[in-house]
Amino acid sequence: MRLSFSTVILTALVFFGLTASAVPPGTDDEISARLAPHGNLSRVVATAMPSEALVKAPLSGEEVYGQYCSVCHANGVGGAPLFADTDAWAPRAAKGMEVLMASTLNGIGAMPAKGTCMSCSDDELAGAVTYILDAAR
Repeated sequence: MRLSFSTVILTALVFFGLTASAVPPGTDDEISARLAPHGNLSRVVATAMPSEALVKAPLSGEEVYGQYCSVCHANGVGGAPLFADTDAWAPRAAKGMEVLMASTLNGIGAMPAKGTCMSCSDDELAGAVTYILDAAR
């Protein structure tokens, strides 16, 4: 007697209890309860804020210095020239604002680009450089 492939497979499924009608244990209600969601999602509708509220006010040079630059320039970390040190800042100031801004934006020595203030605009950073130079005069 020759058995077809499908007969062999069906026999194996029945033998191992893997018939097509096999379902997880429990009644239909128990299975439905296990598959039910565990919570509800709700949509929150955000109210539009006026565009003025979304735009952050630019930081002053003093604020940029206080939040970012002072970390190194208040104590000379990594060879940073000290704040208000006339002798340290005089040769730098002599190079001009364009050179100082290039160093500020790109980094120089141990100073990283933008002095770690990646969210600062060029104008905010220029304000900080001006604040530092003014303090050193």
